[in-house]
Amino acid sequence: FLHGFDAEKGLVGNLASMSTNERIKAIQKMPETMRKKREIRNKVLKEIKKSRHRGAQAPCCTQCLQGAAVSFRRFGNTLSEYFHQLRVWHKTLKIIGAEFGTSVLSYFVFLKWLLNFNLFSFLINFSFITIPQFLAAEPNNLSFTGLELLTGAGYFQQTVLYYGFYTNATISKIENGPSYNMQLAYIFTVGIYFVICFLILLISMAKFFSRNFINPQAFSVNASKLLCTWDFNITNEKAVKLKQKNLYTQIKEGLTEVNKEVVNFSAMERVRRIAVHLLAWVASLGTAAAACTGVYFLSINNLELFMKGHRNDLESQTAMLVLPVIVTLLNTLIPFFFSWLGHLERFQTPGQHIYVTITRNIILKMSIVGILCYYWLNIVSTSESQCWETLVGQDIYRLVLVDFIFCLLGSFFGEFLRRIIGTTVCKSLGLPEFDIGRNVLDLIYAQTLTWIGILFSPLLPGIQMIAFFIVFFVKKVSLMRNCQPPCKVWRTAQMMTSFIFLLFCPSFLGVVSVIGVTVWRLKPSEECGPFRGLSSMYAAVTEWIQILESYTASKWVVWIYDNLITSELFFFIISSFVLIVIYLYWQIIQGRKTMTELLRKQINN
Repeated sequence: FLHGFDAEKGLVGNLASMSTNERIKAIQKMPETMRKKREIRNKVLKEIKKSRHRGAQAPCCTQCLQGAAVSFRRFGNTLSEYFHQLRVWHKTLKIIGAEFGTSVLSYFVFLKWLLNFNLFSFLINFSFITIPQFLAAEPNNLSFTGLELLTGAGYFQQTVLYYGFYTNATISKIENGPSYNMQLAYIFTVGIYFVICFLILLISMAKFFSRNFINPQAFSVNASKLLCTWDFNITNEKAVKLKQKNLYTQIKEGLTEVNKEVVNFSAMERVRRIAVHLLAWVASLGTAAAACTGVYFLSINNLELFMKGHRNDLESQTAMLVLPVIVTLLNTLIPFFFSWLGHLERFQTPGQHIYVTITRNIILKMSIVGILCYYWLNIVSTSESQCWETLVGQDIYRLVLVDFIFCLLGSFFGEFLRRIIGTTVCKSLGLPEFDIGRNVLDLIYAQTLTWIGILFSPLLPGIQMIAFFIVFFVKKVSLMRNCQPPCKVWRTAQMMTSFIFLLFCPSFLGVVSVIGVTVWRLKPSEECGPFRGLSSMYAAVTEWIQILESYTASKWVVWIYDNLITSELFFFIISSFVLIVIYLYWQIIQGRKTMTELLRKQINN
C-alpha cells in the first residue's frame, strides 16, 4: 500500500513540474479510466497550488534552481519531439503500407534499414581512420576539374577517399606524447566493423524471424485485429483515414492467405508447367553465364586501356566508365527479362513469382560481382600499377555511382514512361506494378559493392548513404504517381526476414571471403597506403603481437591471438554455429508452412 502511495505521489509530482500542454498529453496517454484520470488531474492541480504557495516563501536560489530544472525538462521534451519529426520516413511508410500493402512496404523498410546501416559504417570509418589521417595529410597539388565526380580519379586520388592516400607512419602531434598507429587502426577498424556487421545481421534476422515466424499472433484470427488494434488516441481526421486504410489492407491480406485455394492440375498440365519452368531456368542461367563472360573480357581490355594511358590524364580515365556502364546495363536490363519469364511461368501466388525472380537476380548479380572480384584480386593486384588498391577503389566508386544513376533513370523509364504508355498509347496495359524483386536485388547489389569497397575506399559508406537517401524519396514519389497497388493482395510478414537473410548469406559471407583473401594473401603496393613495404596487410598485426610478447601486461592479448584468432578450431565453431542457425531457420520455415496448412483446414472445416 505504501509503495503504491509513493508511486502515485511521485507521478503527481512529475506531472506538476510539466507545462500545461505536456501535462494534458501525459494524462491522456495513461492507460487508466476517465474517473482515475480526473482524480489524478485534481491532485496535480492541488499540488501546483501548494508549490506556488511554498514558492512565494522559498529563497531566491531555490526558485532559480526549480525554474532551471523545469526549463531543462521542457527543453529535453521539445528536443525529443524535434528529433521525432526528423524521422521523415515515418509518415511515408504508413502511407505506403496503407496504399500498397505490406509487400511494397517491405522494400522501403529494407531501404531504410540499409540507410541506417551505412550511417553507422560511415561514422566508424570517419572517426577512426579518416580524422587521424587529416592530422598527417599533405596538401593536394592536383587541380579539380569536376570530371572527378564521375571518374573518381584525378584530384580524388590524393584525398582521404582512397586507400593509397593514407600514411603508414605513426601519427603523433605532440613530442613524447600519445601516438596513433595508422596500420593497426586501419586493419582493426575494418575487422571490428565486419564483426559488428556479422552480429547486427544475425540479431536482425533473429528479431524479424521471431516476430514473423515464431510469434503466435501470426496465426490469430483477423477478428482480433479488427476489434483490438484500433488506437483511440488518434483524433486527426487524416490520421484516422490512414489508420482505417492500413487496417483494411492488413485484414484483406490476411483473409487472402487464409482463403487461398490449392489448384489441382492434371498430369498433362503438370508436365507442361514443369517444362516451362525448366526452359525459363535454362534461359535465365544461360543469360547470366553470357553476361559474366562478357564482363570478364571487358574488364581485361579495360585494364589494358588504363595501363597504356597516362595515370593522371582524366580523358583517358574517362574511358574506364565503359566497364561500370556495361555492368550496370546488364544488371538493369536482364532483370526485366527475368520478370518477363516469371509472367510466362504463371505462378499460383505473387510470392512464388517474387521469390523466383529474386533467386534469378541474385544469381546474376552475385556472379557478376564474383567475376569482378576475381579480376581485382588476381589481375589488377598483379599489374604494373603503382597503387592497385586505389585502382580497385576507383572501379568500385564508379560502379556505385553509375548504379545510382541508372537506379534513378530506371524510375523514369521503367515506371514513368510505362505509366504514360499505359494511360495514353495502350490503355490495356494500365498502370505498372512496383517490381519488388528487382528493386530489392538492386539494394543488395549496391550494399555488396559498398562492403567490398570499404577496404579500398573508407568513405564509400557515406557516398552510399547519400545515394540511398535520394533513392528512398525518388522511389516513393515514383510509386505514388506511377504505380498501382498489387492486383493480387497477399501477406508478406516474412519478407523482411528473407531480405536480410539474402543480404547475409550470399552477399556478406562472400564479401568476408574477398576481404580475407585481400588481407591475408595479397601483397600490398610498395609505394602507397598504410601497409606499404609489408608482405601482406595482416603482417602488421603479426609484427604488433611480436612487440607485445615482450610486455607482461599484454600477455592476455597474445593469448587471445594465439588461441582464438589463429585457431582453425575457433573459426570452425563459429562456422558451425552459423550453419546450425541457417538450418534451424529453414526447418522452422517448413514447420510454419505445415502449421499454416493445418490452420487453414481447421478454418475451412
